[in-house]
Amino acid sequence: MEIHSAAGVGLAAHIRAHLSDLRDTEARVARVVLDQGAQLVHLSVSDVAVLAGTAPSSVVRACQRLGFRGYQELKIAAARQAPAPEPSHDRDPAARALADTVRAAQEALSGLAATVTPERLRAAAGLVDAAPRVLLVGAGLSGAVALDAAYRLRALGCAVDAPADPLTAQLAASQLGSAAVCLAISHTGATRTTVDTARCARRAGAQVVALTSYARSPLSETSDCTLVAGGQDLVFGLETVASRLAHLAVIDALTLTLLGLRGAPAEEALRLSADVTVDHSY
Repeated sequence: MEIHSAAGVGLAAHIRAHLSDLRDTEARVARVVLDQGAQLVHLSVSDVAVLAGTAPSSVVRACQRLGFRGYQELKIAAARQAPAPEPSHDRDPAARALADTVRAAQEALSGLAATVTPERLRAAAGLVDAAPRVLLVGAGLSGAVALDAAYRLRALGCAVDAPADPLTAQLAASQLGSAAVCLAISHTGATRTTVDTARCARRAGAQVVALTSYARSPLSETSDCTLVAGGQDLVFGLETVASRLAHLAVIDALTLTLLGLRGAPAEEALRLSADVTVDHSY
């Protein structure tokens, strides 16, 4: 595990994305780190152990499981964090909702640099570029992201399929060839229909690219390349609101990377797409 950005909210995004990797006591330590933020610099390893209700040795193990050599290195990363924006205390519920939603979106987007690496993005784009066919799947709010991804990839000249019906998606996945790609999108990485479709694609010999909010999940265990973005429980438990924005941003970055890989053919496809679009404008 590697920290890719210790500044801003990068550390928090990294920890949230890897919470599912941690055992119970380690997860409690991680939540103390998230709660303390930059104030962690004032706490000793024993202080954190008391707050987490565990032993100092468990604090050190949690730090190592998160990719640090020990507590001191984690504390240095925490000290570099920018102060997290405070939740709105406005009495007007609409004003409070707007402020908290914007705050959640900003944190989700700012954390992308900590969980999505250029190397992983290039690997995902390379798989899509080489695929004669791309199957996109997602359910619920992730279904909207899958449709957006399908539109963007089609505009670049990719042959895509994005069935809304989960049974049709699984049938399509079972018919994929060995060079095809299934791009599976799920906030939790545990949505049964999405995971089952990804598994069907793997059994058919296709490559699976996963876009999810958690590094360890049934979907990530099924995929050949996992893009992790989101993972924040920020607005009244509606973590998918912020993560959906993060997932859309990753799709944009994936599309731009693919455009660079495909060059002139993709640019020509974009021109054709623009011609179609302008025909539907007044």
